[in-house]
Amino acid sequence: MTEQRYIAMWSGPRNISTAMLRSWGNRADTWVVDEPFYAHYLTQTEHDHPGAEAIIDSYETDWRKVAQQLTGDVPHDKAIYYQKHMTHHMLPHMDKTWMQKVTNCFLLREPRLVVKSFAKVIRNPKIDQTGFPQQLDIFNSVRQQSGTIPPVIDAQDVLRDPRRTLSKLCEAINVPFDEAMLSWAAGKRETDGIWAEYWYAAVEQSTEFMPYKHDESPAPQHLQALVDECQAIYEALAQYKL
Repeated sequence: MTEQRYIAMWSGPRNISTAMLRSWGNRADTWVVDEPFYAHYLTQTEHDHPGAEAIIDSYETDWRKVAQQLTGDVPHDKAIYYQKHMTHHMLPHMDKTWMQKVTNCFLLREPRLVVKSFAKVIRNPKIDQTGFPQQLDIFNSVRQQSGTIPPVIDAQDVLRDPRRTLSKLCEAINVPFDEAMLSWAAGKRETDGIWAEYWYAAVEQSTEFMPYKHDESPAPQHLQALVDECQAIYEALAQYKL
């Protein structure tokens, strides 16, 4: 591949987004970046995040400069620039025009599972923390700007059949599938954000996508209304899954 490609993967938290970062980062032709708007997000919100001060001190907090970096030369002369984005990091005041210069993709996860995971650390998460409303907003914006339906994949499909799902994604964005995306060496990465020490323990031990485990257990009763609200958004996006 001679043409440089920019792939922005938009996901909410409590998904397999970091495993996807490992997958793409294992390609020889790809450089990856981990949640580049996180520092700006922390300067604008009051949510309590571990290591927030260090993150703000260590990364660019001007979202405009970040957007320029994401659409500039691909680091280390790689052909592909894979960008792991959290949808809730895109705040209302941030212009989305830069997204026209990248290939935008969307990674979904069933809301019940997202909320259950949240409930283990945050008893009463708000819908803006789930990233679902922002994911739909970004999807609609990209669709309107491009005139096409951007690729959508579901975490469950990736875990059930990584080769098939990633092959379909690569075909949709006109990038050759690479077997290297299916497994990787365990350990830390220089491309991981410094927040990895709080969140990436399981991923650092992994060498491939974890096998899918069926789970029908409900979310906590006090969060069922949140699950229902997110479910409507999830279904609006899931109809476009590859």
